[in-house]
Amino acid sequence: MQATLPSDSPSTEIVITARALTEPAAERSYGVVTLDWKRLENSPSIQLDQVLKDASGLQLFRRSDSRSGHPTSQGVTLRALGGNASSRALLVLDGAPQADPFGGWVNWPAYDSASVAEVQVIRGGGSVGNGPGSLAGTIEMTSRIGGGIAAGFEAGSRESLDARVFVGGSNFAVSAHGARGDGFTPITESTRGTADRNAPYRLGSVRGFWVAPVSSDVDLQLGGLAFTDRRDRGVDFTGNRTDGADVSVRLVGRGRWQWSALAYGQLREFRSSFASVSADRSTASQVSNQYSVPSHALGASFEVRPPLPKRFEIRLGGDARLTDGESRELFSYVAGEPSRRRRAGGQAMTSGLFGEVTAELGPMTLSGGARIDHWRISNGELVEHAIATGATLRNEQYPSRSGWRPTGRAGVVVEAGKGVSLRSAAYLGWRMPTLNELFRPFRAGADATAANAFLKPEKLSGAEIGVDYRRDGLTLSATAFANRLSDSIANVTLGEGPGVFPGVGFVAAGGEFRQRQNIDAVQVKGVEASAELRRGPFTGSLGASLSDAKVRADGSAFPLDGLRPAQTPRFALTGSLSWERERRAVSLVVRHVGNQFEDDLNSDRLKPATTVDAFIAWPVTRGLRAVFRAENLLDGLVIAGVGSDGSIERATPRTLWIGLRFDRP
Repeated sequence: MQATLPSDSPSTEIVITARALTEPAAERSYGVVTLDWKRLENSPSIQLDQVLKDASGLQLFRRSDSRSGHPTSQGVTLRALGGNASSRALLVLDGAPQADPFGGWVNWPAYDSASVAEVQVIRGGGSVGNGPGSLAGTIEMTSRIGGGIAAGFEAGSRESLDARVFVGGSNFAVSAHGARGDGFTPITESTRGTADRNAPYRLGSVRGFWVAPVSSDVDLQLGGLAFTDRRDRGVDFTGNRTDGADVSVRLVGRGRWQWSALAYGQLREFRSSFASVSADRSTASQVSNQYSVPSHALGASFEVRPPLPKRFEIRLGGDARLTDGESRELFSYVAGEPSRRRRAGGQAMTSGLFGEVTAELGPMTLSGGARIDHWRISNGELVEHAIATGATLRNEQYPSRSGWRPTGRAGVVVEAGKGVSLRSAAYLGWRMPTLNELFRPFRAGADATAANAFLKPEKLSGAEIGVDYRRDGLTLSATAFANRLSDSIANVTLGEGPGVFPGVGFVAAGGEFRQRQNIDAVQVKGVEASAELRRGPFTGSLGASLSDAKVRADGSAFPLDGLRPAQTPRFALTGSLSWERERRAVSLVVRHVGNQFEDDLNSDRLKPATTVDAFIAWPVTRGLRAVFRAENLLDGLVIAGVGSDGSIERATPRTLWIGLRFDRP
């Protein structure tokens, strides 16, 4: 355990984090953003996916947040690498990967920010210790323990309610969170029809964490999480639901030999229905029903740090992860009834070993690490039946595939004096295609996308150089980077309806046929910069990212060559100003995101958007504070999507909250 005392907090307000080993010395070579407990607590948004946007360059696949967007659009990435539903940044909680076992997206409502002590966003690929998946970077969440009792209840716009409670002792924490709302109508007023309505949401989670000493220098850490997430997309037949449960067990040795051993499990059950809306948006009809998508993951990892002289560090370890899942679906609706049934899924496994060495040589720190991974995809299938007769219409059993992937990273940091440090790093990384990308075709409105069971893993190579300055309450940071994502997985447009296309069947007029494919590469060059100034109770910060991302493609994907990856902005900016004194807090956050494109062909442009968020907390009595929060205070239009019928989907409009929070150490 590690106790931290927030600098602007009363002496009684102690946050204890459930860390394993200390932060690896090699990570000093990277651009790291740390969001501490105070920053999470006093944010205008309590949705973790939105708070994380304080880190320059971090984005979800779509602009919608985790209350209004479809769960499969909540993948997270960094460094303008684009993507689809799957994450290209690796999210971990207390060392355990958090991506959905079937689809690779993130179930953000599962994480209550009140139970998180801090989040570290480590930009740059090639994480040798956390396993595959860190193409754009790693997001590490650490559980909070201690802190006494905290509770809150807030009411907001559109009949929204949010309630949470946290109880923490010296070696444990239990938290619960629940929220509901009638939601807003996703389609803008000028493009909606009579079929469009509000999109309600319901979500809840319970988490527990416990630490117990096994001996004088060995701790046992147990974590458990259960959550439910129900959302609607604003027309009939678009309800979806995710239920999940996680468990983790970790042993941590803090003696002369430092070590950790982790085992974890994930269970997910996903359901989602999809609709087709008429051209005038007056009626909606069901087109498919994923009535059950069960999936699970099992994993383990270990790390050992042998005793060495103070200025040297060696990390040795390994990890393995097994994912299994399938989509069970009704589709091809006729007169409101499904005529076909589909089962699609398989199994994937990765396992690897790594080593990393760091040496502090005077003002210079050198580090180098490498890992070797074995991957295997097996039991893949896509089976379709006619419901009326039971006849098998499609029975594709895919051969098992496997291979090896070497990756690594190297870095250098030089303390130049007077608060200035220079750093540089180079890295290789990779990501497995998800079971969803490999085996499940899908439809979105009039568009249809075919799966591809023969996708290859994505591979990244990159380098960066940066400078940091820390002195007298002022922190400045700038990083220039260049990344190349080879064999990038994309949804490639291959044709337009009306017509019958392989793997998806009939596509109506106005719809597009796509297939998941490995394209040659996505090349990105960019700059990230941030500044923070602390003066007494005031803190001001500014962060920006500027990137030039281009697709390199040939063959059937050649029309994409030279275009920007879908959903990838060129420029993003976040600025904040906050004031905190004792138990009083005021903050203002401004976010701007530049234009981006809805589709791979760059034909549907999403205009730039600017939002202003605000937070005020003021004592009422001892231990009780009144809270006011405003999301998108000026009600700016944030375009989240453009439909083939010309409809425009928006992200969260102005949402006002008022409530009470209680804290007792």
